[in-house]
Amino acid sequence: MNSTTKSHLFANNSKSSPIVSNTNSSNITSGLNRSNIDSYKPNYNDTSIALASKINISSKNDSIRSTSNMSSFMNNNDFDPSDSSSNEAARTIKTYKQTTFENCIKSPIVDLRDLRRLGWNGIPPRYRAESWKILLGYLPGNSSRRTTTLERKRQEYRDAIAQHYDIDDQTRTVQEQETLRQVLVDVPRTSPDIGLFRSNRIRRILARLLYIWSMRHPASSYVQGINDLVTPFIAVFLSSYFNGQDVTDGIGIDDVADSTLFEVEADAYWCLTKLLSGIQDHYTSDQPGVQRMVFRLEELVKRIDADLCVYLQRTGIEFMQFSFKWMNCLLLREFSLQCIMRLWDTYLSEGDGGFEDFHVYVCAAFLCQFSSEIQEMEFDELFSFMQHTPTEEWGDTEIEVLLSQAYVLSTLFGGSDAHLTSGS
Repeated sequence: MNSTTKSHLFANNSKSSPIVSNTNSSNITSGLNRSNIDSYKPNYNDTSIALASKINISSKNDSIRSTSNMSSFMNNNDFDPSDSSSNEAARTIKTYKQTTFENCIKSPIVDLRDLRRLGWNGIPPRYRAESWKILLGYLPGNSSRRTTTLERKRQEYRDAIAQHYDIDDQTRTVQEQETLRQVLVDVPRTSPDIGLFRSNRIRRILARLLYIWSMRHPASSYVQGINDLVTPFIAVFLSSYFNGQDVTDGIGIDDVADSTLFEVEADAYWCLTKLLSGIQDHYTSDQPGVQRMVFRLEELVKRIDADLCVYLQRTGIEFMQFSFKWMNCLLLREFSLQCIMRLWDTYLSEGDGGFEDFHVYVCAAFLCQFSSEIQEMEFDELFSFMQHTPTEEWGDTEIEVLLSQAYVLSTLFGGSDAHLTSGS
């Protein structure tokens, strides 16, 4: 395959919008209402205390503190609404949550336990990229070592490009050519409804990243679904060069320096590698890890909503038919990218089991959100519904409700095999 073939495959694509409808909250955690979710914090030492106390109002007070500070600022005699410098100062006032996060992330040595505790409730966008890199173990907690670590890892990735990608196509094996072809076919299909991923510049780095990853990990090589997993990294890491602003619309991407895009690409590659190292059997032959998670989901839902399981079985819908995608793509095709970023804040803060163990609880809570609607549908409508769950209007509030429900499930069933045995 020559370079002309590569560029030809970077064509724009489109994707129909998912169904939009109102959703009802599940009663799994009726004690947790939406106003409490922003401040919901698990206690990693004693989950029983976390369940009992559940509510910590520090995050809820963020907006109160912010409003109070803003009022005080505007009441100051030196404040002139028409003065651009005063307006800029007003915009730079930090919330309590932002200040707390900044103190943590800017420490000479980041306390990983504190970072996880804070990150579980959501990471402010301006600190998200650095926090994710530290939580994944890509960057060290010691700030004095980060610059040399980045230089070394980015150079290593540059060497991998020269070794695996920037070579004559005639020197590739048949299997390598097939892998490259599959990657180039899938890249235009990756998040085509998001402006950033319709950019040919982003598609090029995505293709290169995925191909190099597959060459360096022959046990699994490239599997459809991995292309979805890299998109949050690219969006988050690129936004860090713009003070955490949302860059997913892709506006101005042609003006971004090549050096910046290379750094985003290299960091995304290494973080994808870190993520997949914990769930690699999801993408090996027959994907046993994904099948294991689907099985666990079905057994868990049997425990918490037996009527729903019975209805799905009677209607002829199997868990594998709809939840395989949830596990393979980690819900990236069910939620907006902004929602996924918030979801991943918590997954990364959960530690090693976030993308496997905790994800199953999230999927269980997600399915049970729609229990009443599902049990009123016939096969055709239900099958379509499960393929296109109505989450287009979801935001951080809905995601945080979902996470709180998943956390309660994890405290009830985590650490035991109780949920793997159906009750009588």
